Amino acid sequence: METVKRNLYSVKIAAYNTEMTRKPSIARVRPRSVANKVARVRKRSAARTSHAGGAAPYHHGALHGALLEAAERVLERDGLAGLTLRAVAREAGVSHAAPSHHFGDLTGLVSELAAVGYGKFNVAMTAAAASAGGSPTEKAMARAKAYVGYAQAHPGMYGLMFRAERLDMKRPSLHEAANAAFAGLAGAVGASRREQISEQALSLDQAAAIVRAWSLLHGFTMLLLDDRLSDVLRRIPNGTDVDTLLETMLMSPVGRATEP
Repeated sequence: METVKRNLYSVKIAAYNTEMTRKPSIARVRPRSVANKVARVRKRSAARTSHAGGAAPYHHGALHGALLEAAERVLERDGLAGLTLRAVAREAGVSHAAPSHHFGDLTGLVSELAAVGYGKFNVAMTAAAASAGGSPTEKAMARAKAYVGYAQAHPGMYGLMFRAERLDMKRPSLHEAANAAFAGLAGAVGASRREQISEQALSLDQAAAIVRAWSLLHGFTMLLLDDRLSDVLRRIPNGTDVDTLLETMLMSPVGRATEP
């Protein structure tokens, strides 16, 4: 009996020693295992945040401009019907809430986008006039060609700029940009008439001259964008391009009498 007890005691001692030998190994492995698990969780969380747009590579100021650039791409690719806050967020790779945070609603977004369009529009016409010949007529013609050229290059943006029902013209940026475009037109008309025109106070004759020039340009541009001039261009002498047709139209006296 005594022998059996000694044997049982020896077995317990051996088991205890074995367990104590394993513990340091377990203690060493456990912290490493926990650290690895924490690292994996953080990596997955970062991936989800990046996918959702929360970790987009923009700081607050840059995101405003990036959203407008994305909106212009959506507009030119998908048209005004495809321009939504969610579509812009997807294009920019940011969260769906980002456009609302910066612009409030869709009207705010398209109004700010139209202001960008007017700004580029004005720059294009001003640069064209500056590089043209010295006479007012040459400068006015260069502005007119730049007007049409901008619309051809950015048809979606040009269409948006004249969709008053979709825009908030009271927004300061859009109001100022649209006024600058009108001032440029008034100045060009005034230069061609060799008189100073203040866009704030027009005579009836000055207003009529501005509206006539604007109507001709805008009407020509819309016909061109809607592909309604292709038949006319097909009928005129070979080698006559859109710029030549525009220049001839603008240089023709309005209401010139024709022989019976």
